[in-house]
Amino acid sequence: MIYEGAVFRPPSEASSLILQVSLGCRHNQCTFCSMYKGKSFRIRSIEEIMDMIDAGSKAYPHMERIFLADGDALAVETDVLSNVLETLYQRFPRLKRVGIYGGPKDILEKSPAELARLKEQGLSIVYLGVESGSGLILNLIRKGVTPEEMINAGQKVVASGLKLSCTIILGLGGRERSPEHAVETGKVISAINPHYLGALTLMLAPDAPLTQKIKSGEFTPLNKWESLIELELMVQGLNLKDCLFRSNHASNYLPLKAHLPHDKATLLSTLKEVIEENREEVLRPEYWRGL
Repeated sequence: MIYEGAVFRPPSEASSLILQVSLGCRHNQCTFCSMYKGKSFRIRSIEEIMDMIDAGSKAYPHMERIFLADGDALAVETDVLSNVLETLYQRFPRLKRVGIYGGPKDILEKSPAELARLKEQGLSIVYLGVESGSGLILNLIRKGVTPEEMINAGQKVVASGLKLSCTIILGLGGRERSPEHAVETGKVISAINPHYLGALTLMLAPDAPLTQKIKSGEFTPLNKWESLIELELMVQGLNLKDCLFRSNHASNYLPLKAHLPHDKATLLSTLKEVIEENREEVLRPEYWRGL
């Protein structure tokens, strides 16, 4: 497979074949993100996509998972995505799952019928970067949507029958807005009620716009303990029905997993113990962390 620029995918898609149906990110304004700053957004032609499918099916005929990239792949027209999905299941006989990044604006622009159609064609899971539930923080990081719009986008995916995986970023409000970030994010995630929830911890590339605010003193990053306190406060506010929670991304200080709400008390107990007993030996060393 030939890719243009760096390619990114969710941790759970590590064993998936990545199909770059779009390039870059249509929004591409988030101040914490530098992943697509060097790319101009473009949707590949159907001819390009089919050529990639042909090459992929010859090189990796037994793939069971495929991920559609880049950051705004759901912006591709529904008819095209439907055609792509149909072809993928024809060309990859063992294919069981197809995932895609879905920006909130992309999701809101799809009708319920379109999302349901994509599910029927074999789309399995949508990954939504919620990042924060605070309207102020979403505005400061230039996410481009309000908490209400984020909730509407998430609920629309869930209602379509597609699996929804949401991510939030610990420390995104800095020390200045940590409690607000934790509490409001808990509210938004609870309203969405996703199937999967992943917590990342803020790490910035040197060229990320938010890095400049740290240098100027406008933004104070959390330390490891403040990050865990923020996570504890967020988990306290979560009211979920059937959600798999993970904080095992390379950026996290404390790898955790839980099935919420069943394991909520245990999760909170673990966080409380680690924080109150200052158990640094169970935390990931700084040099092991990564974006």
